[in-house]
Formats: sequence, C-alpha cells, structure tokens
Amino acid sequence: MAQKLPHLLFDFGGVIINIDYNRTLEAMRALGSGIEFTQAAQAELFDQLETGQLSAAEFRAGLREHYGLQATDAQLDAAWHAMLLDVPAERLALLADLRRQGYQTALLSNTNHLHITEINQRLQAQYGLQNGIADCLDRVFYSQEVGLRKPGEEIFRHALREMNWEAADTLFIEDSPQHIATARRLGLHTLFLTPPLTLQDALPAAIRAFSA
Repeated sequence: MAQKLPHLLFDFGGVIINIDYNRTLEAMRALGSGIEFTQAAQAELFDQLETGQLSAAEFRAGLREHYGLQATDAQLDAAWHAMLLDVPAERLALLADLRRQGYQTALLSNTNHLHITEINQRLQAQYGLQNGIADCLDRVFYSQEVGLRKPGEEIFRHALREMNWEAADTLFIEDSPQHIATARRLGLHTLFLTPPLTLQDALPAAIRAFSA
C-alpha cells in the first residue's frame, strides 16, 4: 500500500529565507529609534502593515511619528529590510524536488508588501524566478493580501479551504512557537524548526514520521 503524502504548508521567514530581526532593530536604533520588534510580539503598527491596512508611505509615516525618526524613505526601507538575509539555493532545490515527487505545497506567511517586493526582486536577480517565491510552490498566502495574520486561527482555515486540504493531512513547517500552537490546536501536524535545524535537515524525517 502506497504511503500517503502529506500536504506541505511552509512559513517563509526562518524556514525558507534566513531572518535576523536584530539587524533591523540595530539599523532602526542607529536612526534614533527605540523600536521593538521580535519574533514573538510586535507593535500594532507592524500588525497593520502585515494585514494590508497600511501603504508603504503610511508605514514610513507611522515609524516617524511613533518613534521620532527623521530618516529618509530610503533609510527607513534599508533598515526595515536589514532583517532579510539569504534564500539558500539548496532550499529552493528541495522545494522543486518535493513538487516533482508529487507533494502539494503552499506558503503561509506573516509578511508585508515592502518585504515581499524586496525578497522577490532578489530572487529574480539571483535565481531568475520571475514571480519570486511563488514560482517555487503551488500557492502563496501572504497576510497582507489575506487581511489576516498568524497566530490567529482564521488565516490557517483560509489556506486550508483555498487548497482544499484537511488539517489532518497537512504538515505545517514553522519557526515561531505561537504559530505552531495554533496549527496543533486546529489538528495540523507540525514541524517546529528551531536553530540549528534547517529545512533540509529536518523535513525528510518529519515526512517519514507523518507517513508512518
């Protein structure tokens, strides 16, 4: 009897792209800001950006107003993008290989139009991906487009409905414990990807465990 393949639902930051939140904190503080932004919690301004309620201009204005910054747009954008590191080629190769093997794949990311535009431009320049990370998966679900964000349950339900997936048939790969907790509560299988584990290291074993 053939083993059932799990559907694979990936987080983006810390799973596919390497992230260092401290770089943005340091860059913002160099501009004179006492900004606080962590993997676990963030101010309402950032939640609004991630749910599509703010334009780039409104976000920059909010940074200036809330944190007393006098920086230019370019300086603010550079500081905001400082957390974005690399997307290793071997992770993109893994995604491609999984799809060739017949796995259905999707991305579920708390993100914002500034970051996605920047990342996708880099992916096009480095790897020739015309649509950025969307070229590597069956579907992408971005919080700023859906209008919802993790760890809320509804964005998970939205992705499952859109993919026509059952929670019990889905493996969610994520590096934030609060998002893992929601996924487990909804009945998804999970892979909590904590350093020093990487996607290439941990995913094959998680898939084997799911199938078993």
